[in-house]
Amino acid sequence: MKSLKTMASSILAASIALSATTSTLADNMQWKALGQPLATGPILQNQEKPFFENFAQRTGLPIDVDFKPVDTTGIKDTEQLRMLKAGLFDVVSLRVSPNSRDEPALLGLDLVGLNPDYATARKVADAYVPVLDKQLQKRFNTKLLTVWPFGPQILFCNAPIKSFSDIKGLKVRVYDQSLAKFVESMGATPVPISFPDVHQSLSMGVIDCAITGPASANSAGWPEVATHQLPLGMGIALNGYAISLKAWNSLSEAQQAKMQAAFDKLSTDIWAYSESLYDDAISCNSGGECSTGNKFNLVNVEPTASDLELVNDALVNISLPGWAAICDASSDDCSANWKASVGPIIGLE
Repeated sequence: MKSLKTMASSILAASIALSATTSTLADNMQWKALGQPLATGPILQNQEKPFFENFAQRTGLPIDVDFKPVDTTGIKDTEQLRMLKAGLFDVVSLRVSPNSRDEPALLGLDLVGLNPDYATARKVADAYVPVLDKQLQKRFNTKLLTVWPFGPQILFCNAPIKSFSDIKGLKVRVYDQSLAKFVESMGATPVPISFPDVHQSLSMGVIDCAITGPASANSAGWPEVATHQLPLGMGIALNGYAISLKAWNSLSEAQQAKMQAAFDKLSTDIWAYSESLYDDAISCNSGGECSTGNKFNLVNVEPTASDLELVNDALVNISLPGWAAICDASSDDCSANWKASVGPIIGLE
């Protein structure tokens, strides 16, 4: 049996350790972070959420984060930049298209026809992030840390289709003005609906079709209320991580470097993860081999040569001119900055 002296020493040591731990937690900065919607699936669950729930460990900084997916807060995903500017959150997983209503320059990341593949999208992101960062700092007291893709955005319908042109006369859910103009050019009616509301809208016939990534659609159960998928990549759904300047400027230069490095690594991990998810999700949705999602039985409609040509031509003929007019009305040099940074990547001077 341990002596009373030994037991007392053990209790004292445990008390000191607990006190030190409590003190460390108390000394940590307490931040609030807003994440992607729960329904978006694997990227949120397997990449984003673990990062924020282990924020101090991942960044090497004395910061504890209260992390909440946006659709658990009652906050609209269109309000993220306003939340950062008002200081209500320190970091957000920025939903680029919804927030382009407040900052049109954001939409320049993912115009229809701009990002036909992951390699091009990565080059576009690397070139355009510094431009967007400068704009967000000026208008929203917000720093853009990095961007990453959900993956190619494709078409889901609860009506039989054989090509993209078959959406003529149908109601199609879109998530930004670039897609809206493209869908409208096909004789369809674009309907802006938030991601969490799409499942119900498809099931009730409010819309006939909807556009998103196959992994997100799988996670949200869209194949339960759709019949066909057409894997024609109209965009790649670039999103990002943004931090309020108040939070950023509370860090030393060394801490800022650590913070940036941690988000750069998270972004790199998501780029690779997104690409691995895409093919498997297409297969899962159409009853094939399935390792990362739920198996469904959608009809998989291969894009026609005409479909591919439509998307290739959309950038110059539809999405870029439409966006440039809106963006230049908000900021005189918007499209000029885009052309200077992104233009050389796609051969557009």
